[in-house]
Order: sequence, then structure tokens, then C-alpha cells
Amino acid sequence: MGSLGSRFQSSPRGPEEAVERQCAGNRHSCECRKRKRSSHCECDSEPEEEDSQLDTPRRKKLKSTSKYIYQTLFLNGENSDIQIRALGQEWNLHKIYLCQSGYFSSMFSGSWKESNMMVIELEIPDQNIDMEALQVVFGSLYRDDVLIKPSRVVNVLAAACMLQLDGLIQQCGETMKENVNVKTVCSYYNAATMYGLDSVMKKCLEWLLNNLMTHQNVDLMKELGVEIMEQLIQSSDLFVMQVEMDVYTALKKWMFLQLNPSWDGPIKQLLLDADAWLCKRRSEAGEEEPFLNTDDGMPFVPVFRHIRLQYIINDLASARLLERDNILPPEWLSAVYKQQWFAMLRTEHDNDNGPQEANKEEFELNSMRCGRKLTKDGDVSWTPAIKYIVSFARNTLSQPCGGAVSLQPRRHLAYRLRLASFDNSGKVVCSRSTGYQLVTLEKDQEYVVMNLDSRLLSFPLYVCCNFLYTSPSSERRGDTPEPENSAHSVS
Repeated sequence: MGSLGSRFQSSPRGPEEAVERQCAGNRHSCECRKRKRSSHCECDSEPEEEDSQLDTPRRKKLKSTSKYIYQTLFLNGENSDIQIRALGQEWNLHKIYLCQSGYFSSMFSGSWKESNMMVIELEIPDQNIDMEALQVVFGSLYRDDVLIKPSRVVNVLAAACMLQLDGLIQQCGETMKENVNVKTVCSYYNAATMYGLDSVMKKCLEWLLNNLMTHQNVDLMKELGVEIMEQLIQSSDLFVMQVEMDVYTALKKWMFLQLNPSWDGPIKQLLLDADAWLCKRRSEAGEEEPFLNTDDGMPFVPVFRHIRLQYIINDLASARLLERDNILPPEWLSAVYKQQWFAMLRTEHDNDNGPQEANKEEFELNSMRCGRKLTKDGDVSWTPAIKYIVSFARNTLSQPCGGAVSLQPRRHLAYRLRLASFDNSGKVVCSRSTGYQLVTLEKDQEYVVMNLDSRLLSFPLYVCCNFLYTSPSSERRGDTPEPENSAHSVS
């Protein structure tokens, strides 16, 4: 099984052609071989020198039974007892082989009128099914293995699903999972959704969660629809680079591309053009209405609702940028400002020292997401024992800090740290995760989270961490995201 395809194993049902082999040269027979050998047997008395001087001709390699069946019965259509017509093409096939398909097995064994017909017109309702896909699927019934090209796997899958070939469907799924990359992920995900391949859907989502922020791509952003983007943005497994504000920025670029699919330029120019487009739209329309409240913006509301605004508004520059863009409805922001203020008051006056019990649901929905790309060894500190140490340190004004810090004696923290490196196709090469953890930190305490052997790492290395450092609040407001963590910086 190679990177360009994989093989579907099946056992053709039906008559096997007898293949007789003839040996070159004459065979000698001797009745004395049936009895106990005698020293006077003439057959054994032939001189070895004469035997060694004979030239033994090489055996001709015979065609295997599987190849013979495929060539003779499928390609040549010999002894056909039924003809299948579809998409302007005719296939002279055999019922005994077609019965491997659940579709044809039911057709031939039931009381359907087709059970006695010699010619069947096959209706093809699925646009993904073409003549080439039918050729591959019909041919798979006559051979031991089938090569499935990654570029053709969706078409073959569609035909296999129609004809109810479970083994071929499974092999299509394996081929798709092995070949997920930036060019195939969207088409594979859509096909997996259509044909019910849950494992392929999961693999595609996993790839997107890992690569959407770490390897931003213009063509990929154009392909991603609202539904799948909503799943990605709401997930705590999203590999966020830098901070939550970068999630908002990525969504702004994505929305611009969705509304301007003809845009063609380098990824570095995308944000500038997106900002210029928003500014021009506001000035031309003379609108002060937030973009998400307009007809063009409303389809994107479900996605933007999953931005964790509580981790954006605690930075002045980011808060001003939200106001300038005027994408989000003001009631979203005012609600978050209010809830963040109460979160800070709970921390300082109500002795909320952070989560003390495992609450994974709260962590999944409301944890802070941040990350960093380490391009080379020099980006991290390491010990002489060639071990990398990843640690958290609580800062109570012992180090410069751009915001406020909590001066409570102890702070409880829920976290999950993940590290990964990827190959050129976006597949994970190596990864480590702490899983969901709880820790209590004293003032200025440093806590070692992970030890890593440098010999097992490959760069660039992507580090992503989720933090939750306030307890769940009883205050909820409709479907507006609840800011659970205070504006205090815990490092």
C-alpha cells in the first residue's frame, strides 16, 4: 500500500478457471520407485555427469488466476449473462460476480422485474458517480486488489455506497484518512458527511483543528463553510497561535474571503485588504450598524458567537480594534464587559481562587486558548541533560506585567498543555499532551509541567495551552458567551 493509493482485498465469488501447468522436458517413470529402491535399479544408474550437462529451460511465468479472470471475464466480457448500462457505457458482466454487491444481490434474489432481465439500465442519482468510478467498482468484483487513487477516492466511494460494497467503502475511508492535506481536507470532509464515514470526518476535523491557525492558507479559508468553521472555533482543541485576538483576526480574514471569493493575493496581504474592505463598506454605506446585523453579515453570526471575548477585551489595543471594526453587535461587548467586571470582583472580594474541582465541560467551553511557534532550539531554555523543561510561573509583580495581577496567597488553575510538530502535509509527526490537570500555585511559584527529551523533538514545534483560572459563575445571559476568567494575568 503506497502513498498514491491503497488496496482493497476481496475474494471473487464464482467459478475458478483451471490452470494446467506443463513441465519442460520428459519425465521418466519407473516401477521400481513404487517399491523399495534396489541397488540394481537402472533408473538410478544414469551418470550424474550427463545430467549436469543438460540445459534446463526456464519456466514461463503463468498469468495468475485473478489476472486471468479480470482480463477474460471483466475486460473482455466472455460468457457474460447480463449487461449493465449506465452513463452511456455498457458493461458485459456476470450475475454470480455482481451478487457480491448488496445492491445487485437484492435485485437478483427478490421478486424484482430485473431479476430475469438480461439488460439493466442503471440510474445514477449521485453526481459524484462517473463512468471511471463505475469501471473501478465493477472491476473490483473480478480481482483480488484495487488501486484507489486519492484524487478519485470520492467518486469511487460514491459508487461503492450506491452498490453497497462494504469492503470497498472501508478501503476508501482508509485511503482518505491516509491522504488528508490542505487540498483534500474539505472535499473529504464533505464526502464523509454525505456517505456517513464518521472516522474520516473525525480525521478531517482533527487535521483542521491542528492546521487552521498554525498553517493559514487562502484556498483553505475559501473552501471552509460556516457549519464546519463553527465547529472549529467553538472547540477547545483548536491549536491557537498567540492569543484569542488572533482567532478573531483569522475569522475576519475568512469572512472577507467568503464574501470576496475572487480575491487572489499572498496571505500577508489578506488582513490589510480585509480591513480596507470593511472600512470602504462603512464609509460608502454610511452605516453605523454592526456588520453582523446586516444581511451580508448575518450568516456569520453563529461562528463569531464562539469567539471567547472575555480574553480579548482585557487588552486595550484589542478592545479598541473591536470597536473600530464594528463587526460585533455592541450588546455582545457590553454584556462581556459587565460579566468580566463581576468576575474580577469575585476574584478579589469573594475569595474566588480558581477551580478546585474537575469540570471538563466548563473547561472545554470557556478556557483561555493561547500558543506559540518555536522555530528552533534557541527559542527555549534547556538543561545540560538534554532535557527541555516546560513550566508555569505565577507572577505577583516580581516580573514586568502589562496588566493587573492577583495578590491572593493561593490561586487554583486548570490547564492542558499540548506540543506538536507537523510534516509538510500537516500530519502530526510527534505530539505530547498533559491532559486535563489541576494545580495550586503560591505567589511567584514555578511549577514544572512537562519534561522533554530534545532528541525526540523536531522543529518547528507548536505549543498550545488552555487555562481556566476562575470558578464557574452562576450568572448567565442567554446565548452570549460567558466570560469565566478575570482580567488578571496569571503567568
